[in-house]
Amino acid sequence: MVRFLHTSDWQLGMTRHFFDDGAQQRFTQARFDAIARLAELAREHAAEFMVVAGDVFETNQVDRRTVSNALNGLAQMPCPVFLLPGNHDPLDAGSIYRQPTFEKRCPSHVHVLDSHAPVTLRAGVEIVGAPWRSKRPLEDLLQRALRELQPAQGGTRIVVAHGAVDTLSPDKDNPALMELAAAERALATGVAHYIALGDRHSRTAVGNSGRVHYSGAPEPTDFDELEPGFALLVDVDAERALTTELRVGHWRFARASYRLDGEADLAHLRTQLEGELDAARMALKLDFVGALNVRLMAALEELLDTQRDLYAALITQTSRTELVVTPQDSDFRELNLSGFGARTLARLRELAAAPGEQQATAQDALALLTRLAARDA
Repeated sequence: MVRFLHTSDWQLGMTRHFFDDGAQQRFTQARFDAIARLAELAREHAAEFMVVAGDVFETNQVDRRTVSNALNGLAQMPCPVFLLPGNHDPLDAGSIYRQPTFEKRCPSHVHVLDSHAPVTLRAGVEIVGAPWRSKRPLEDLLQRALRELQPAQGGTRIVVAHGAVDTLSPDKDNPALMELAAAERALATGVAHYIALGDRHSRTAVGNSGRVHYSGAPEPTDFDELEPGFALLVDVDAERALTTELRVGHWRFARASYRLDGEADLAHLRTQLEGELDAARMALKLDFVGALNVRLMAALEELLDTQRDLYAALITQTSRTELVVTPQDSDFRELNLSGFGARTLARLRELAAAPGEQQATAQDALALLTRLAARDA
């Protein structure tokens, strides 16, 4: 039985446009912290080696600091590490793996799977890679690697690949799709005993063999990922393959929808947002439906402004048709405006009540006026 760690899609150097500078720095550091966590897990579970199934780096153009930090993290690994070039960091002419910083500082126990040739870890254990050499390969790279192999004789062979599997991808015209049926034939005939996949950031078992898996990304990267933040501990031989999920990540990308129709709903939202204990490592996308008067809309906007300072990202995408502003006389009785202010208020109320291009802008202006007047009161 061979035991190893399967991870992928570190994408070191990744940026997200919705993070401010502080959140981006924390997000960047978290991806390096994930390497340290993987080293702890490898040590704790006595893994013989680790495979990173593609996209170690976000691009081949990441800065030298990113490469240096990655190699410093890899130097702490207690076991050999095998890196597969993926679609983000392919083994092309400008490959990060061929740049001086990487070549000079790469630890001796870290190996780039730069060909289909089997790498012997020890007697009876082989690792085979299916590296990307361009961002748009014109063939199934996994099948190409498999068809060059003969059945392993009395040993265990792990194949490492990156990309989309045909049974999971909607893009059936992609020539680089990996054919699951071909992979399962290779497993059935002993050509391979486990296929470690990368590219899909959600932890996913593929097919029915129990020997084809996406590990998912060690830290989440977007809102559509279902099970990111894990690595897989794999125990495999010719007879069986067992995988165990190991938690790595700490960040979260989440969506939430709320109906807002009055004071109680707004109070519930406030409780939920203020009750998040790890907001600094959470990107939250919010949607609202319902109807609020101007005073409560102003209170909502003030709440969101305050919470944006605490969350890594707080994104609202509600349209005007989903959250309606309904101005009421009670919203303005205590504003005590006179002169120009009173005339402006009256005009804004007219525009806010009349359908047209200016309605949404007038409603926003009323909510802002309400907030400013409340602060001055």
